[in-house]
Amino acid sequence: QVQMVESGGGLVQAGGSLRLSCAASVRFSGSYVMGWFRQAPGKEREFVAAITWSGGSTYYADSIKGRFTISRDNAQNTVYLQMSSLEPGDKGVYYCATFLSNQPSICRSKEKYTYWGQGTQVTVSS
Repeated sequence: QVQMVESGGGLVQAGGSLRLSCAASVRFSGSYVMGWFRQAPGKEREFVAAITWSGGSTYYADSIKGRFTISRDNAQNTVYLQMSSLEPGDKGVYYCATFLSNQPSICRSKEKYTYWGQGTQVTVSS
């Protein structure tokens, strides 16, 4: 069983920055994909960004492209989401998740992910 623990959420003013972290309980190898999703109240959980564990290929949702950066630290089994130029529309609970696949292009589908963290709240004030 893989456990994922997010941290780094909080309250920030519009235009500000936050860095989210997601620590995994196991050392990944092979074709794992790590993703970030978010869910605003009353809305579906949506894809934000993903990164392949081995090659470091990245994928982003159009809504955050150029503002958010996903990265990983293999030694620490940790994935980060650096969020800049935050907008009120970025508010929500942010989840990290992972799945094993040789097709990282499917990383935008939340149904593909096997393990999820408990989420961390991000609030952006206007």
